[in-house]
Amino acid sequence: MAYKGKYKPNRPDKYHGDPTKIVYRSLWERKCMRVFDENPNILSWGSEEICIPYVSPVDGKVHRYYPDFIVELKNKSGEIETLVIEVKPSKQTQEPKIPTGKKTKKYIREVMTYSINNAKWKAAEEACKQRGWSFRIITEKEIF
Repeated sequence: MAYKGKYKPNRPDKYHGDPTKIVYRSLWERKCMRVFDENPNILSWGSEEICIPYVSPVDGKVHRYYPDFIVELKNKSGEIETLVIEVKPSKQTQEPKIPTGKKTKKYIREVMTYSINNAKWKAAEEACKQRGWSFRIITEKEIF
């Protein structure tokens, strides 16, 4: 899943930001971009176009979180809604399992990543709630 590249939209008029500078950091993100670009119910979208401050549980400092996407869409009821979307492997959305033996460096790294992600997602949920938007984490289960 470690593929990255530039995405050239077929409908640059739907893109928030500079459509010549769209970067995907995984094939899953690229697939989402294609759906956003081609789906007529997606009115507009942007990639890493909003910034949400959050406090890291690792160092206690304020950092900036750029969710993968912001999407304005017409839902099934015909209403317009705004979604902020993060694309993640499902494994990273679940708390790491405690190893039966010694706690390895890999486990400690996974716990730190999970804690930081949780802080980002809580900040995103709160920021979205204040604006009347929704926050959603999409994994490979929803993409494929």
